[in-house]
Amino acid sequence: MLSLNANELLSLKNLVDSRRPGYGLPRQFYHDELLYQAEIETIWRQGWLFAGHSCQIPNPGDYFLYSVEGDSVIVVRDDDGEVNALYNVCRHRGSVICQEPEGSVRRFICPYHSWTYDRKGQLLLHHGMQDGLDNSQFGLHRAHAREVEGMIFISLAETPVDFDPVYETIAPVAKPQGMPRAKVARIMDFDVASNWKLVWENNRECYHCTVNHPQYVKANFDHYNADDTLPRVAERLKTVTAHLETKLAEQGMYLREETGMTPFPDPDNGIWYAANRTPLVEGYVSETMDGKQVAPLMGDYTDPEVGTLRVRTLPNFWVHASCDHSVAVRLTPNGLTHTSIRMIWLVDGKAQEGRDYDLEKILPFWLLTAEQDWGICTNQQRGVSSHAYTPGPLSTYKEYNLDRFLRWYLQEMKAGLE
Repeated sequence: MLSLNANELLSLKNLVDSRRPGYGLPRQFYHDELLYQAEIETIWRQGWLFAGHSCQIPNPGDYFLYSVEGDSVIVVRDDDGEVNALYNVCRHRGSVICQEPEGSVRRFICPYHSWTYDRKGQLLLHHGMQDGLDNSQFGLHRAHAREVEGMIFISLAETPVDFDPVYETIAPVAKPQGMPRAKVARIMDFDVASNWKLVWENNRECYHCTVNHPQYVKANFDHYNADDTLPRVAERLKTVTAHLETKLAEQGMYLREETGMTPFPDPDNGIWYAANRTPLVEGYVSETMDGKQVAPLMGDYTDPEVGTLRVRTLPNFWVHASCDHSVAVRLTPNGLTHTSIRMIWLVDGKAQEGRDYDLEKILPFWLLTAEQDWGICTNQQRGVSSHAYTPGPLSTYKEYNLDRFLRWYLQEMKAGLE
């Protein structure tokens, strides 16, 4: 828990209040160490965090680790098939228990003094201890965990916010993708020299896309409203959308389920999650370099024309999923000016590399887009480090989702500091 004296608290409150509406954040938001620690306590240790995919731990005893600012969490499937989130800290002397980033275990055995725990984190054995020690009082500390259609979320909060509305929003839109029945095609990790907020700011606008993501704009209609869309593009989008709605209806799906209509984020209504489908341009059925299907259809799909599934949750997750593969992005702050980013590509669980798909056809589209974005964010971090930096006005046509993110962030910080 972050401890602040009166002067520090007042300083942070003044900083949070210093943003001019309709503008970016002032320089200090990317350079104040105390603010960063307050963000960790207020946002990252209180919210729900995407940890990984269910298919990473398909069997009892399978686990992977996820760490947030010194808190290592074991995400493990227990003997009942449930996902548990256990702090990777022995209840005896505090040693880390799991040292490998992933694996499979029958029991968790501390390497220091061999205290032994089951897959739910209950203490089983404690060699060499005095009689009368109550095992039930010394199980591994637990975080909260929820699964949503193949996506695992954890919360480090003692009493996290209600997750049911998130489940109800995401589950019906994501279900046809079949992520619980998928397999990992590739995992890649990146260290991006940028504050975590800059990564989200970049994600929340496509003002930069035409110049920076030529392969992305060939596949997508990223024009947010009629005011900034040429009439011929708007007409194309209308035609493509109508065609996609017909194709989805034939498969028992809809372009925009009622649960996926909420703006993201919506700080006025406490919405930090969203799920929806969007159409691809004519001739594209997958977010690949040429728009062609490059792997077997995933999940419940019977036709490749399903558009793209998009799921987003603050503060650390988004996914783009095509008919034949999905790509998840997980953010984790790694100090004030670095963000650890994991990208996870999934394909159908029965697909075999080299026979049914080739990574050189699946990876390039989003790997190229991501690396372009990481370069942008690194460049921006260098820019906001200058003492000459002052935030400029945001575009009301192309950066309104960015403005929503900033308002959500400031709202969360204000509530936490209160």
